[in-house]
Amino acid sequence: MSEDKKPEEKVEVGQTASAEETKAEGNTAQSTPAAEVKPASEAPAAEAAEKTAEEKAAERAAARAARLAAKAAAAEPTGEPASAAAPPSPAAAGDDEKAAKAQAAAEARAARASARGAKTDAAEPAAPKEPSPNQPLLDRLVAILKEGAGEEAVVDSFINERDGHRPYVVIHSSRWPEAALVLRDHEELRCDYLRNLSGVDQETHLEVAYHLLSLTHKREYCVKVKTDRDQPSIPSVAPVWPTANWNEREVYDLLGIDFPGHPNLVRIMMPDDWVGHPLRKDYEPLDPEV
Repeated sequence: MSEDKKPEEKVEVGQTASAEETKAEGNTAQSTPAAEVKPASEAPAAEAAEKTAEEKAAERAAARAARLAAKAAAAEPTGEPASAAAPPSPAAAGDDEKAAKAQAAAEARAARASARGAKTDAAEPAAPKEPSPNQPLLDRLVAILKEGAGEEAVVDSFINERDGHRPYVVIHSSRWPEAALVLRDHEELRCDYLRNLSGVDQETHLEVAYHLLSLTHKREYCVKVKTDRDQPSIPSVAPVWPTANWNEREVYDLLGIDFPGHPNLVRIMMPDDWVGHPLRKDYEPLDPEV
């Protein structure tokens, strides 16, 4: 009976040991972290990805070095190898760009100027200026005045295009009384109305402008008589054209021009004791507040 029980005990002990070993192995497997257990197929893929990133970085570095070498080769030689040349700074690159733009703008301006010059050279020469329609009238006026008042009576003559092509003559002050009578009485002129008389300070000299109208021939002329600044004097034409009376008094009052032969040459605007003539360009008032 005892021998039959021993094998049964051995079987039970063996079964219990195997169960304990199995349990221990299970505990060991459970204690190992899942992260440490990597499939065999994932390790080569990770290594390949790391190598690809390194290769890309190396390629980018090589391309950047090639660009810098090309810029250095394009620049002026400095005696050093291209690899030793320092890359240009952003400020230097901006200055170079501004200089290039300025040079391009200057070249464009020069090209436009050259084109304008070529166009001007290629253009046809300007046609000669046509004479004024009143030129014959001026020529006849000069001829009549020289015939009636003397050759030296007419100092200058011209057509004032801005004033409706009005004929202008400059009469010497010493011949002005005779010239005034010719202008009024000559049959071809008949300047019977003095429309306006005004004095002008030209800084180098003083002058009086007479605007004459022929009511008979419907024509207009302008006569100028010049005088110096120190002792300005022009013979009065109030006896020839009565409208000159007050106008000559005004010019005497404001510019100080004397009109010998005037019937009553006194101030007309300023007080009789006023010092100086306000319309002269060198006038300096005694009282600045007035």
